[in-house]
Amino acid sequence: MFGHGDLRLVLLALIAEKPRHGYDLIRAIEEKFGGAYAPSPGAVYPTLTLLEEQDYIVAEAQSGTKKLYQITEAGTAFLDENAVALKGIQSRMDLAAQAFSIHSTPEAVREAVRTLKQALHMRRGPWSPEEAERVRKLIEATARQIVGGGDH
Repeated sequence: MFGHGDLRLVLLALIAEKPRHGYDLIRAIEEKFGGAYAPSPGAVYPTLTLLEEQDYIVAEAQSGTKKLYQITEAGTAFLDENAVALKGIQSRMDLAAQAFSIHSTPEAVREAVRTLKQALHMRRGPWSPEEAERVRKLIEATARQIVGGGDH
């Protein structure tokens, strides 16, 4: 979705707006794309580490493993130096969001998918082979119904 160095500028610009956690940054980018795209944690967190190493942001430890990222003076200067590039990236993001919006999944449906993922992660106890098969069948039958294939 992003060209080389684009994600770094986008993350830095979002942190410049207000201090944020990594998860908040992923959600903010997802919102800018109307829910059609979200960068993976595997792309975001290493980029945040790079920005820290370059002294463009500082991370303040919060509860657990969460970190609150804030921009530094060097980060603000870097954003200023790259304002034209950032504006171009933001224009491309706006165009992509418009293109995606035609096929965008409604927020209520995205929220339901997040609830399903949460339920799977929060399920207590070990998975028996029978329970795993039951849940797999439920999810696959639902997927077929969503695309209009029915429940066969």
